[in-house]
Formats: sequence, C-alpha cells, structure tokens
Amino acid sequence: MVGTQALIAFVNSSGVAQAFTTSIDSLGPSMQQTDLSFPVPSLSATFENNEMTIFAVLRISKNLLSTSQVWQEGRVSNGQIQPHSTTGASVQSAGSINFFTGQSGGGSSAGSRTRRRNVHGVLNTVSWGILMPLGAITARYMKLFKSADPEWLCLQVACQSSAYVIGVYGWATGIKLGSDSPGITHDPHRTIGIILFCFGTLQVFALLLRPNKDYKYRLYWNIFHHLIGYSVIILSIVNIFEAFTWYVVIRRKKTNKLPAHTMNGANGHAYGATAMGQRV
Repeated sequence: MVGTQALIAFVNSSGVAQAFTTSIDSLGPSMQQTDLSFPVPSLSATFENNEMTIFAVLRISKNLLSTSQVWQEGRVSNGQIQPHSTTGASVQSAGSINFFTGQSGGGSSAGSRTRRRNVHGVLNTVSWGILMPLGAITARYMKLFKSADPEWLCLQVACQSSAYVIGVYGWATGIKLGSDSPGITHDPHRTIGIILFCFGTLQVFALLLRPNKDYKYRLYWNIFHHLIGYSVIILSIVNIFEAFTWYVVIRRKKTNKLPAHTMNGANGHAYGATAMGQRV
C-alpha cells in the first residue's frame, strides 16, 4: 500500500535473520532500506521454530498513537524481497493498534475503508452515471411531445436534483477516503470529481435563477445551462471509467507481481512485514 511505513525481516544467504525499514512510495517499490517518517533507533529480528519475530523501538508523534497496521509474508528470490500474496488470508491481515493504551484490534479500520470505497463508487455511479444522464435524456426527448409539457420538466428536475444530492454524499465519501489514505492519490479522478461538484452546484443555482421563456436573457441562460449540463454528463462518464481503470490497473499489477515459489540457495521467505503510517 502506497504510504506504508514498513518493518521488513528476512533470512539472508548466510542464514541470519536480518531486519530493515523501508517506506513504500509507489506500486512498484524497490524494497531497499530507507528511513521512515518516524525514527526507529533500534531494530532486530529472530527466526526460530519457523517463526520470524521483529523487535523495534519506535519514536512516534501524537498523530500516530492510534494507527493501522498490516502484516504479511512473502518471498525472497536472489536476495530481492518479492511482493506478498494479494488473496486469501493476506487481505485479512490488517488491524489497528493504540500505542498509548496498548490495545489492538482486528481489521475494522481496513474493512471500514473498503466499505466507504464501495459506498463511494455506488453513490457516484447511481448519481452521476445514471440519474444525471437520465434527466438530460428526459428533457431532450420528452419535451418534443406537447402533451408532456410541463411533466418532462418535473421529471428532469426530480432526476437531476436527486442525482446532485446523492452525488454530494458520494463526493463527501471520496473526500473522507482521501483524508484516511495519506500517500495515495488519484489526481485525475480527484480533479474531475471536484470539477463535477462545482458544475453540479452551478446547475442547481441556475435552476433557481431560471428566467421565463420570454425574458431577454433566456437565450444566454439556455446556452449556459446546456453547456454546463453536457459537460457534467461527459465528465461523469469519464470519471466513472477513470475509477474503474484505477481499480483494474492496481489489481492487475498486484496479480502480475505475485512471486514464484522458490526455496533454495538465496531463495526463501520474508516475514513479518509490519506496516504503519495511517491514522485511525
């Protein structure tokens, strides 16, 4: 996970347990020894009875007293740390720890972020991807029938007002996800989302200021309304596919990086990759 502050331990080619720190700053980290965002003055590891134990002294600031943690097991191939599995028990190996009270818990923090991410996706797909275009389609084609006037306007307002309200909740969950995931940024998705929120808000104000048909500025209002409206729909579709693309790419990269199961020579296991750095 990008942003992770990790403690890594493995058995080197000499058969000695070795530990080091590394900061995960990309989806393809070098896994070389680097400093963390907090000092680690003492770090060691032991390997006994096929179990790796990491001993560390951490000097953490107040904002990391309560933090998330994950622990994983991967492979070492030709002296290089390989990625851990991304299926099965590996995705459940998460929890939280409070360094002040000493209390630790299960994977509620990671599970909570996953639920918020799913809610974020569903809300924005329904609002910007379904209701908003549906309102535009209703206005575009129903108003051709005189018998549907002014019902088409009521349907458009209902669809797109609902889309905006749901979209605001979806946007808020996205902001919360971003604040809970330091070091993880999806700049295009975030930027388009902010623009969508601003354009959607402009449309709401435009609706409240809608002039009568015979008003001299109605033509300019129509141009503004259609320009912003079509921009919202186009950006909505782009942003939804942007989110899907990020998900597919990340899953594909993780799958392609699964290590081969080699165990001889300098090959073996890397244990106890304990990651910290996200505040609960």
